[in-house]
Amino acid sequence: MFWCAFVVLFLALGNELSHATEVSVNNTENKLCLYANLMVNFSVTYEVGVNKSETVLFVLPENVTTEGSTCNNTTSTLKLGFGDGHSWAVEFTKDNKTYQVDSIVFTYNLNDSSVFPNSTSNETKSVTAEPRITNVGVDTYYSCKSENVQRVESVTQTLYDVTLQAFVTNGSKSDTDTVCAADLTSTTVAPTTTVTTTAAPTSTPTPTLPTPTTGNYSIAPDFNSTACLMATFGLRIGYKQGDKVETINLVPSATEVGGACGVNSSNLILTSDTITVMFTFSNDSKKFHLQALNVTVKQATGAVVVAANTNMSIWAAAVGSSYMCNKEQTLTVTDTLTLYTFKLRVQPFGVEKGEFATAEDCRDDTTETWVVPVAVGVALAVLVLIVLIAYFIGRKRNQGSSYEHF
Repeated sequence: MFWCAFVVLFLALGNELSHATEVSVNNTENKLCLYANLMVNFSVTYEVGVNKSETVLFVLPENVTTEGSTCNNTTSTLKLGFGDGHSWAVEFTKDNKTYQVDSIVFTYNLNDSSVFPNSTSNETKSVTAEPRITNVGVDTYYSCKSENVQRVESVTQTLYDVTLQAFVTNGSKSDTDTVCAADLTSTTVAPTTTVTTTAAPTSTPTPTLPTPTTGNYSIAPDFNSTACLMATFGLRIGYKQGDKVETINLVPSATEVGGACGVNSSNLILTSDTITVMFTFSNDSKKFHLQALNVTVKQATGAVVVAANTNMSIWAAAVGSSYMCNKEQTLTVTDTLTLYTFKLRVQPFGVEKGEFATAEDCRDDTTETWVVPVAVGVALAVLVLIVLIAYFIGRKRNQGSSYEHF
């Protein structure tokens, strides 16, 4: 089991876990020369004391500035400024037929206490990543829905749902795209907001798999601390392949555990050779719930299925308690991908002494809990009624016999 060796905070520069940033840059003739519509998540580890570090997770916000962006014949720069002294800059170069991204420079200000609380440094640092975005046809835009993860020093940048066009020649974004290699070998499922929880699957997986093994997962702030997030469940994933539904079980013994515990948001990331699932939990100080699911499945053929839903509101319980559902649950992530959970119990906030708090049962469990007492009560009522009827009938007969004898 993997234990996080640092304290993790979640600080979003905005109200949503993830959202698109869309910008347009015009040249000196006031014509479009650069366009971007993309999502970027940042993870930055920084020092807060002697041999102590913290990690913050935040996103590129919707509202950014483009000051410092430039458009030239063979070189262009898209520079997005945000927050207190932070920026994200993409450097483009072009030859006769194609253009590419040479580098991405992320600059962050450690003196910004709203993003980097308790930082021992007030420096402004920069890291340079090379994202391998190449061979984009001139007069086309680069399109990539798959994740592009860039790790440099203590910074991780995750780009996804990317649309980029540099060196725009006619003043408007092209209708033709150059698709990234990752998308060409994957099946990417668009996010949806439809989520259902039922006691039985909507489709019958073929072939039928054994019930998944229940795994015990936990995240701790450091090696010397008890868990700040706990979860136990069996997990199965079902996804459509044409007219068939393929299923796969997550094997706990072959799964790495990662994630982060934050004040208002916590993540649990489970990774095996074929499956990656990220659960994102949110709380409003009174109740927590599962807000987002991101799922990646690598098929035997090499193709990849990617699905995400960032507008969920399930597995809700009071902060300081845990959520439990012993029945099989069906979670429809998208129209083509479904999660099945078994013997579920989670507590993403308020864990004390490394133990689950009192559980709030799911509706299915609650229904089952009350069915037996109600059934017993009804049976007893019927039995009492039968006894009373028999008593009155018997009494009436006895009275009739007495009159005749007299």
